[in-house]
Amino acid sequence: MMILIFYYNFTEIFNIILYNIVMTETKREIILKGLDPLAIFGVNDENLEIIRSHFNATLIPRGNNLIVTGEFSTVEQIHHLLNELIKLIPKKKYLDPEDIETLINIEASEKHPIYSEPDEQIILFTQNGIIKPRTEGQEKYYNICQKNDITFSVGPAGTGKTYQAVAVAVAALKNREVSKIILSRPAVEAGEQLGFLPGDMREKIDPYLTPLYDALMEMITPEKLKTYFEKKIVEILPLAFMRGRTLDSAYLILDEAQNTTKLQMKMFLTRIGVNSKAIITGDMTQIDLPKKTQSGLINAIKILKNIKNIGFCELTGSDVVRHPLVKKIIRAYSKEI
Repeated sequence: MMILIFYYNFTEIFNIILYNIVMTETKREIILKGLDPLAIFGVNDENLEIIRSHFNATLIPRGNNLIVTGEFSTVEQIHHLLNELIKLIPKKKYLDPEDIETLINIEASEKHPIYSEPDEQIILFTQNGIIKPRTEGQEKYYNICQKNDITFSVGPAGTGKTYQAVAVAVAALKNREVSKIILSRPAVEAGEQLGFLPGDMREKIDPYLTPLYDALMEMITPEKLKTYFEKKIVEILPLAFMRGRTLDSAYLILDEAQNTTKLQMKMFLTRIGVNSKAIITGDMTQIDLPKKTQSGLINAIKILKNIKNIGFCELTGSDVVRHPLVKKIIRAYSKEI
């Protein structure tokens, strides 16, 4: 009887010890979306060595991510430190060991312990700063993109439909989730005649694709973007140029989709190959098709709404992130219509 009681008490004590070990040690994967790991980790991971020398934790780089294992408080400190280091990237292209030491010393001199800010949805790290959803609708949009292979995003001008779609695609490319990005727009005139524009066909088309170029140039350095274009890792094409192609391991974006016909929309959607994803954006209030032509975007939303892995997001005037007057302008025109 005495032996049984001793065995029971030993087991209980062992479980308590094991529970405390589990509760005090944690593992966290820190995802550096779209950020060059060399910028943070340093050459031959020399920056990580500096962090290891100051913290009792295991740091294992895995591609663009970093796995940190240690006591909960230590892992939180390292997470916060990395967040602060990332904020320096727009100012300094690459961080060196001195930067790491300086920031650690600054943090150590603070009266309050280092803490981790609540996780926020970050789409992409760029040389110009962090790209993240700025409204509740944009956050919903981002989550739908992550969960589905095809996403339809509709909403008025200024809601970030195109910009966020490009950011999601660039992040996927940098994280090696896809091997190329294809961006497309229908070349439909909005009150202007294409034939009167100067230049050859490419020069006539380029003005329609300018918003896509602008978004890319904010997210990718000019040198790298030039390389991407030359190697056709990134392509910007008029919708008509996509006919006959099957695109594997690609992120496809169709912008201004309200100006596609039903046949054009079907053609675009059937270009999607193995391991590919797509985002289709449009504004139902800016349809420039002939009056008797039904928008391919409206038709697609109607007939595809119940298909699994196709998501739909509707952004509203409250998601506008341009000049404050834009919201008022959109509201005024919606009332007139």
